[in-house]
Amino acid sequence: MQWHKVSIYTTAAGIDPVCGRLLSLNVAGFEIEDKDDFNDFLENNHQYWDYVDDELMAEKQGETRVIIYISDNEEGAKLLMSVRDELTALKSMDAAGEYGRLELELESMREEDWEENWKQYFHPIPVGDRLIIKPEWETLENTEGKIVFNIDPGMTFGSGQHETTRLCVEQLDKRVQPGMEVLDLGCGSGILSIIALMLGAGRAYAIDIDPNCKKIAYSNAALNGIGKDVYTVEDGNILTDEGVKAKIEALGGHDIVVANIVADVIIPLSADARRYMKEGATFICCGIIEPRLGEVKEALKNNGFEIIEQKNENDWYCLVAR
Repeated sequence: MQWHKVSIYTTAAGIDPVCGRLLSLNVAGFEIEDKDDFNDFLENNHQYWDYVDDELMAEKQGETRVIIYISDNEEGAKLLMSVRDELTALKSMDAAGEYGRLELELESMREEDWEENWKQYFHPIPVGDRLIIKPEWETLENTEGKIVFNIDPGMTFGSGQHETTRLCVEQLDKRVQPGMEVLDLGCGSGILSIIALMLGAGRAYAIDIDPNCKKIAYSNAALNGIGKDVYTVEDGNILTDEGVKAKIEALGGHDIVVANIVADVIIPLSADARRYMKEGATFICCGIIEPRLGEVKEALKNNGFEIIEQKNENDWYCLVAR
């Protein structure tokens, strides 16, 4: 089996948070290269200076990185997407930039080659009662009367295959009514907000901390015949930027707010979500692993929400609150 080396660039302060995210994905083996540790070693061990060559010095003076190895198969492709999603969520929490750039580097092949290779593992999948998520490069002859959502996610955001995406889509399928206004917090490739519009929502507003979200979400919207007259995508930090919060609040209340992120973002977000909702509106939150489920439930209840439904797929949970 072929393996690919993946380097996650961070800082000394970011090592524990990054490794924690990897452990949550059941990635138990990783290497850590920390320039601060190396500098401390040199400072306290002068006797070894003669044995440290210039090439090693140059290598260790770079950024801190956490290294993992992923297999060149379907499971490896899914894992890489999940790692990217986790880093995006972690970046959204790091307002001070203490964890560095939190970006990936694939060393065993060029990333643009990987972007083409991984497509072989992505096939149409039915979700809920009315939907099929389909990669735009495939042809589907029999749609069985279902709504077909076409997607070209690139490698930056989710592809729709993850359990959390399916859980959210199933809830949207059940709850979106014609003319509703939907807010997608942490929109990534725009899957949830675009699908809400395809299900009959009148307008959707989407936001993500990664500036790339605008290009990718608008591209996916165009693939599905959704225009900017009903769909708006912005980038910004929904947790820390008061200007972003005020801008969303000024839109008026939404009928459905959906946040497919992680518990560490949903918990503080629950304190602000009501600002963006109509009376009696629905809050769909997902990306919650079982050990964090109790914390998220408590945060929702403490911020005035009533949990009306709980669903899970494997170890991932989705909560629906009003």
